[in-house]
Amino acid sequence: MASTAASSLQITIARPSIFSTKRISSVCSTKFSTNTRKQSWNRLASSSHVSSVQHFWRNFTSTSQKLEKVVTKAKSEADESKAASGLPIDLKGKRAFIAGIADDNGYGWAIAKSLAAAGAEILVGTWVPALNIFETSLRRGKFDESRVLPDGSLMEITKVYPLDAVFDSLEDVPEDIKANKRYAGSSKWTVSEVAESVKEDFGSIDILVHSLANGPEVTKPLLETSRKGYLAAISASSYSYVSLLKHFLPIMNPGGSSISLTYIASERIIPGYGGGMSSAKAALESDTRVLAFEAGRKKKVRVNTISAGPLRSRAAKAIGFIDMMIDYSIANAPLQKELSADEVGNTAAFLASPLASAITGAVIYVDNGLNAMGVGIDSPIFKDLNIPKSEE
Repeated sequence: MASTAASSLQITIARPSIFSTKRISSVCSTKFSTNTRKQSWNRLASSSHVSSVQHFWRNFTSTSQKLEKVVTKAKSEADESKAASGLPIDLKGKRAFIAGIADDNGYGWAIAKSLAAAGAEILVGTWVPALNIFETSLRRGKFDESRVLPDGSLMEITKVYPLDAVFDSLEDVPEDIKANKRYAGSSKWTVSEVAESVKEDFGSIDILVHSLANGPEVTKPLLETSRKGYLAAISASSYSYVSLLKHFLPIMNPGGSSISLTYIASERIIPGYGGGMSSAKAALESDTRVLAFEAGRKKKVRVNTISAGPLRSRAAKAIGFIDMMIDYSIANAPLQKELSADEVGNTAAFLASPLASAITGAVIYVDNGLNAMGVGIDSPIFKDLNIPKSEE
């Protein structure tokens, strides 16, 4: 199945890939000015979690809101000698595998940064056709600005693997994919092969993140979606998570955490988010509960999913509706501000940490509260309603 335009709603990079025998080392001693670090951290934009939603649009005037910053408090080498205050998120000694990173502005990238800021070692899985560009960009320093962590050091990615999460084993791969030039030069990129490679290289992991989705017919209404398109969306966006956890669970340390990304279309109607993607997200959330039970009983591994609001990303901008959805959220959500990728990443870091040791089987909403709304209050129908206004 060829990669198609990802839906701005959370279709990050269609299938993940993982490759690279080259270690990408960070220049941890490099320091940036306060302004540079701030600009770099702010620049993180995530895959949007929003798709084509023309019918979801309503006329209103959005007000520019000041974005509140939420930064993970990480324990770094520099402050190990200082007494920790509060409840810092400490993931030192933990290893994370994040499937679905192919650039520096998606949900997966933001999650990787927050986990790294908290001390975790980062392994990445990248969709095979995007692998060369991703690794080249890393090697040439094109992502250095967005790799800056709160303490001024650069996020280090220990290893990048080629991965196509649509295929469980080499026997499942069609001949046309095997012969595809975009896969030439890469090997061991099916889910089972990647899990085995990680086991050989590192022995075990503590955190597994599923940050990928794809719906080849996402722009089509459900009634116009083909069986092939519908099943492709389910395969790439929900079963891929079942497969990843199935193959990685044996090498996950007890007490570990697994996290995926979902979207409110799983439970609410979002016109334009078609092609079976809403069904795939609903399946993902249902699977999260079942997997939490099974993985929890087998390996004491916690399983949760984050339902994120609309965020800007390259994939979202390509669809063309992300600005609309962000405006809609600002106008209607309880918190009138633009969601940042950091907020999604920091939530993942919390869920992966001992601070969330009793949280499993949960859907965690990170959307400024938009999921709680039953109506769009920007509608002219509510013009005379006494709606709370900002005091600022």
